[in-house]
Amino acid sequence: MILEGWTAIPDAARGTALALGNLDGVHLGHAAVLRAAHAARPDLPLAALTFEPHPREHFRPDDPPFRLTLLPAKAAALAAAGAAHVFALPFDDTLAAMSAEDFIEQVLHRGLGAKHLACGPDFAFGHRRGGDVAFLQREAEARGMGLTIVPPLHHGNEAVSSTRIRRLLQDGYPDHAAEKLGRPWEIRGEVVHGDKLGRVLGWPTANMWLGRHLEPARGVYAVTVALPDGREAKGVANIGRRPTLGGDPQTRLETFIFDFAGDLYGQEIGVRLVHFLRADAKFAGLEELKTAIAEDERQARAMLG
Repeated sequence: MILEGWTAIPDAARGTALALGNLDGVHLGHAAVLRAAHAARPDLPLAALTFEPHPREHFRPDDPPFRLTLLPAKAAALAAAGAAHVFALPFDDTLAAMSAEDFIEQVLHRGLGAKHLACGPDFAFGHRRGGDVAFLQREAEARGMGLTIVPPLHHGNEAVSSTRIRRLLQDGYPDHAAEKLGRPWEIRGEVVHGDKLGRVLGWPTANMWLGRHLEPARGVYAVTVALPDGREAKGVANIGRRPTLGGDPQTRLETFIFDFAGDLYGQEIGVRLVHFLRADAKFAGLEELKTAIAEDERQARAMLG
């Protein structure tokens, strides 16, 4: 259940064990924070508090999109990790100007009635990020709220972080990103009408815009696809600007779903990047492009089994 704000909270959503953070991606480190909140107070409902939009989107609206998960996908991942409630606080000028002490008193204590908090060691909050975990510990304790500070989770020999996962995706390593997320990275969105060229070439594609999602490495991927009816299909996808066809102003995601017949226009699907096959390339003409797509399909089918 997504609750937007901290006033007039239903009784069932008050008095929780609460995980705090931006939680973009809901990766293994975020799951550890949720587990710690639950372990500290298993008698309480488990909830997560996040901000929407991401504070960086509020302060730097002209930055390129960088989100790993938009709110519906984030809430679904938090629910899968055990959260009964997701508080998505609207991050606006009012919240940005709120002092760290007011955030603890007005939002966490009075608004949400939180009984126990959990966060990573670098969680910062309040006006100009004026509150750190030491301040949170002191002020929470004064109000009868417990706090668990969860050390960073390490995978391989590095800490799991949203920043690191973004870099792995931008560098063309969705398989390594998936290890840190605990699942393949998914771009979720509505299927839109393209120019039907894929159909003409023999590979009809489901087209999507990336919107506020991070743009990963441009190129061809073996993917799985979450269909609207709940089934998962396999496919091959291209993320790029179609240089062979003169180039597009916006990056698009075009997915050929194997052995699928149906109309997906206007419906939401999730495309999960499994493996990077090759970089976006410019071909001499449509015949060369068709040859490349056939090889992409062969490789993706082999890889996905």
